[in-house]
Amino acid sequence: MTSIGRRDFIKLAGMAILAGGIPRPLSGAEKNIGKPNIVVILSDDQGYGDASCYEHPPEVRTPNIDRLAASGIRFTDGYASGWVCAPTRAGLLTGRYQQRFGFYRAPDSRIGMPTSEITIADILKQHGYATGVFGKWHVGLGTEYHPLQRGFDEFYGFLGHGAHDYFDLKPKEGKEFNAIYRNDKIISDTGYLTDNLGREAVSFVERHKNEPFFLYLPFNAVHWPMHAPKEDIERFDTKDENRNILMAMLHRMDAAIGTVLDTLRQTGADENTLIFFFSDNGGAKKNSSNNGSLRDYKGSSYEGGVRVPFIVSWPGELPQGTVCREPVISLDILPTICAAVGISLPGDRVYDGRNMLPMLRGEATEPLHEALFWDGAETHWGVRMGKWKLVHTRKEAFELYDLEVDTSETNNLAEEHPEIVEQLKRKYLEWKSKMAPQMKKRMEPGRGNRKRDDRIRNRQQEN
Repeated sequence: MTSIGRRDFIKLAGMAILAGGIPRPLSGAEKNIGKPNIVVILSDDQGYGDASCYEHPPEVRTPNIDRLAASGIRFTDGYASGWVCAPTRAGLLTGRYQQRFGFYRAPDSRIGMPTSEITIADILKQHGYATGVFGKWHVGLGTEYHPLQRGFDEFYGFLGHGAHDYFDLKPKEGKEFNAIYRNDKIISDTGYLTDNLGREAVSFVERHKNEPFFLYLPFNAVHWPMHAPKEDIERFDTKDENRNILMAMLHRMDAAIGTVLDTLRQTGADENTLIFFFSDNGGAKKNSSNNGSLRDYKGSSYEGGVRVPFIVSWPGELPQGTVCREPVISLDILPTICAAVGISLPGDRVYDGRNMLPMLRGEATEPLHEALFWDGAETHWGVRMGKWKLVHTRKEAFELYDLEVDTSETNNLAEEHPEIVEQLKRKYLEWKSKMAPQMKKRMEPGRGNRKRDDRIRNRQQEN
């Protein structure tokens, strides 16, 4: 079946009406022509300099990520909502600062994202979308937190924690959290995990090409452990063994992304598919990531911990091959999807993300966010407002940076601008007062694994 773009379909329909013709019955793809498909691709621990559509070292080659940038908008100031994996994923799925429901740190994934939270999959499923997630879940281990209980029709991947062997995909007794699942069943698989995620995503697109679909593809690449096929590692010679492996892992992930993009084109869905791509936090030092000129790595509130490659593509609706310098955050993805589909956000809760579409279309008259915040329930945090970034370090010191001229955060201006330090400090404290305590400090033992409940109870007693 040949697919046509929305504008062509409307034009042809209008011509038929003017000619007095009777429209033929619509095919499945044409019935859903007003509903964009949604694809969210999430890389893991990818550095800001580890995409070749960004400023990058010579060994970095990501032609398929570059394809996305060429077909859409590349953000220079795109942020993850957390500086480690799990909190960002919780914020992405809900469109809310994950701190609102106490999800501050990676270990909070062992407790689980509260079931009172509504996910983007919940919303889209209610509006007729097929929903599938293929990859690293990392927001809950118990049955009640499983993807099939959080709005997804299909799941292939693992529940948590952060790392997973890329070649050993067989189940192990006592480590069900790291088993490979197909839907709600543990399976034994073979192959290279990144390839498998691409395979499952392609199958999902092919099977649902005649209905609107939401594909969530959260890779675990390029997260440690450093595993890649030998022939791919041998492509690179950076004089750093870990860096060679990272490049091979990145190459394999980029190739998997390419298979998805090819399938969208082959099924005629590419023009009306809204795609988001970003990394769940800044590049990790442990895997030899490159964050370009940004300061520090994953686990930090400096730019190297939270500023990430960030791309939005919707060829039939948005400008192509453009660059946007407006600060955006991964929380914006859910409200943008809802706006694109024509869905109102649930009215019983606060949403921190903002609809990006007016800004992407050049229609915005003011900044998308007054301020952006990062907090990992530790002694360091960050807030950005306009060009200014305030960082509170573990040493109980305040650091102020002008990001318009100092993305490397090397020139601390706190002493020169104490009034701005106080303004941003007040802004952070106001935001913090609206957030919940960390989950381990407030959650009562609930359903699920008894050993997990005992650990929660012990932690409550310790605190």
